[in-house]
Amino acid sequence: MQRRHASPRGAPSFTRRRARARSADRLLRAAAGLGVAAASLLGATGASADDVTARLDAQDREIARLREEIARERRDREAEAKRPPPITVGGYAQVDWVAYRESSQDELSAGTTRQPLNSERFLLRRSRIRVVSERSIFHGVLELDANTVQGLQVRPINAEASIKWPTSHRYPTPATSSFGSSKEPYIIVTAGLFRTPFGFAVVEGSRERTFFERSTFASALFPGSFDLGLRVLGGYKLLNYALGIVNGAPIGERAFPGRDPNKSKDVVMRVGTSTDVVGGVRLDVGVSGLTGRGFHAGDAGTKADVTWRDANGDAVVQPSEIVGVPGTPGAPSGSFLRYALGADARVVVAVPVLGSLQLRGEVVRGRNLDRGLVLADPVAAGRNLTELGWAVGATQELTHWAAAAVRYDEYRPDVNAPSPPPGAAQTDVAFSTWTFSGGVRLDRSRLVGEFAHRDNATGVSPAGVPQALADDSFTMRAEVGF
Repeated sequence: MQRRHASPRGAPSFTRRRARARSADRLLRAAAGLGVAAASLLGATGASADDVTARLDAQDREIARLREEIARERRDREAEAKRPPPITVGGYAQVDWVAYRESSQDELSAGTTRQPLNSERFLLRRSRIRVVSERSIFHGVLELDANTVQGLQVRPINAEASIKWPTSHRYPTPATSSFGSSKEPYIIVTAGLFRTPFGFAVVEGSRERTFFERSTFASALFPGSFDLGLRVLGGYKLLNYALGIVNGAPIGERAFPGRDPNKSKDVVMRVGTSTDVVGGVRLDVGVSGLTGRGFHAGDAGTKADVTWRDANGDAVVQPSEIVGVPGTPGAPSGSFLRYALGADARVVVAVPVLGSLQLRGEVVRGRNLDRGLVLADPVAAGRNLTELGWAVGATQELTHWAAAAVRYDEYRPDVNAPSPPPGAAQTDVAFSTWTFSGGVRLDRSRLVGEFAHRDNATGVSPAGVPQALADDSFTMRAEVGF
C-alpha cells in the first residue's frame, strides 16, 4: 500500500503558518540551548585558562630559578678556573754556551783565590724551582736557584710571605705591577727576600727580560737584585706604587752578600703610571728613589813586630837587616750616606702582523751606591763618588714565534773623579755595551743568540799602559720552562 505525504505547498495557509511557528519555536529553543551550552563552555574554558595560566606562571618561575642556578654554577666554575690552585710548582732552566769572549784566558787569576779566567764554556746560568701558595688573603713564594757561574751553587733566590687585599686580585710581580693598571684598588704587604723595587731593569725577571742580563748600571748598583726586607705593592687605575725597607745588602753584593753589617736600613720606592695613549699605543713611566747608609769597614790594628829583610841576599841574618815594625792603632767601622734617583719609560706599539714593538729607556744617578762593580767607599776615598747610568733599547716581535732586540747602556761609577796625571790609570771610567739579541720561541721555550760589544774601561795594554779594551762576546742560550 502506497502512503502519500501532504505537501506544505498544497496545504492550507494556516497549516503552513503553524508549521513555520513550530519550526521557529524549535529554532529558538535550539538557539537558547546552544547559548546555555556556549555559556557553560565559556565558563568552563575560562576556569581552565586561569588554572593553566597559574601553572604556567609557576613553571616560568621554576625555570627562571633553574636558569639562575645554572648561571651561578657557570660563574663559579669560571671563577674557579681563573683562580690559581692552592699550590703550584713551576720553574725553568737556562743553559748558556759562551762561544766567544775576547777577554777569556786559559789562566788563573792572581792573588790567593786563583780562579779560572776562561769564559768560553758551557754553564748552567739559571735553574729555578718555584713553589707558590695562594690561600685567601695569604700568598707565599719559595724559589730555589742552581747555577755554575762561580762553581756549583744552590741557594734560595726568592722567598716571600704576603698578605693581599682584595682576595680576588691576582698577585702581580713587581715588573707587571710597574707596567699595568688595575680597575680596583689593591694592596699587597710582603716580608722576605724579594726584588728591590727600584726602576724597571732591577725588578724585571730573567724570563721576562729580552736580553740575557740586566744593564751594567743595574748590576753595579743593585747586584743580584734580591734583598731582604719589607715591601708594599699597590695600585688603582692609572697609578701603581711600590715602597720597601731593606737591609741594603743584595745577594749579589761583593762585600757582604745577603747580610747587613750595620743597623741602618735602606728605604726604596717607585711610583708610576700606565695609560693607553691612542689605540694600540701604551705609555708607562715611573720615578724611583733610594736612601740609606753604607758600611765602611774599620781596621783591627796590628801589634808591634820584628822582621828580617835579607838586603844582600846571602841568606845570613845580619844585625842591620833586622827591622822593627811598629804597631798600628785600630780604627772603628763607620757608615756613610748613599742615595739614588731614577726615571724609566716604556712605549708599547701594536704593529700589525708582526706583533708588539717596545721602546724603553732608563736613567739613574746615585751617590756612594755601587756595590757590585767598583765598590763605593767615600770614607776610604776621602770624597763622595757619584754614579751615573743609563740605557735605551728596542724590542720587536717577529710574529709569535720570534723576536729581535737591541740595547745600548753606559755606566760611569765616578763622574766627579779628578783628572789623573799623564800615564796614570783613568779614574773617571765608563763602561759601555751594545747588545744585539735575536731568537725563536715555542710555547715556554726559547733559543736565543746574543752578541755584546763591550768597552772594558779598566783594561791594560800589553805594555802595561791603562786603556779601554774591547771585550766582545757571543753567547747562545737554550731556555725551557715547565
